[in-house]
Amino acid sequence: MNANARLTTLTRIGFAARGLLYIVIAVLVLRTGRAEDQSGALEYLGQGGGQFLLGIIAAGLAAYGIWRLADACFNIEQHGSDRKGLLERTGAGASGIVHLFMSWQAIELMRGSAVSGDGTQEGTQTALQLPGGWALVIIGALVLLVVGVVQLVKAIKGSFLRYLEPSIARQSWVQWSGRAGYAARGLVFLISGYFLMRAGMEGQADEAGGMARVLSWLSSPYDLVIGAGLLAFGLFTLVEARYRMLHDVPVDKAIQGAASWR
Repeated sequence: MNANARLTTLTRIGFAARGLLYIVIAVLVLRTGRAEDQSGALEYLGQGGGQFLLGIIAAGLAAYGIWRLADACFNIEQHGSDRKGLLERTGAGASGIVHLFMSWQAIELMRGSAVSGDGTQEGTQTALQLPGGWALVIIGALVLLVVGVVQLVKAIKGSFLRYLEPSIARQSWVQWSGRAGYAARGLVFLISGYFLMRAGMEGQADEAGGMARVLSWLSSPYDLVIGAGLLAFGLFTLVEARYRMLHDVPVDKAIQGAASWR
């Protein structure tokens, strides 16, 4: 198995790990009312599954992050050269960075370090301490709002289905799990963007918050509706782990190119 094939296999594991995290978040809020984000879900899985499971998740998320960054750099998913394609590649790059960070968090948990805490609030606090930091926070809020709208548009149009094998993409349960999942994610991003906007305008980092804050802020039954949507997204991501059409990252060519410069 060459480097391209190994990375593709690990990327599929990364899709599965990503889906598992969303399922854990959803099950916790649906069954117990406990609001967590991906970091909290990682910690929960570490307590129940131990270092072996965390190791698999860390490797998968790292490969997924590399694959997303490669898509941003090399356009391996063929997004096009227009403004929409550029936005998709930018989103892929941001997703890659986030998932590499989550892989690092899984490794830290394996080492016995704690990763709990709201990273959104910590990042906001750091930004607000900079000159003109409030403007940076507001820009971040606008980005989250745009991402939320993009997620909702995907839910309406079903554009995410084009990446799946056609026979699977035609299955109605796959279509609706994806639509529900992207709609739930879109609402989470919009609410999180609203929180961040308030934090920037008021200069208060504790106004910001990510998924865990959003889920805890929502009252019943809205938290359960969003939780059900996140569960659907987790299940859809597991489908992606098996049936998404993945283009190879040119790992071998990159290695050969680097070697030729020696």
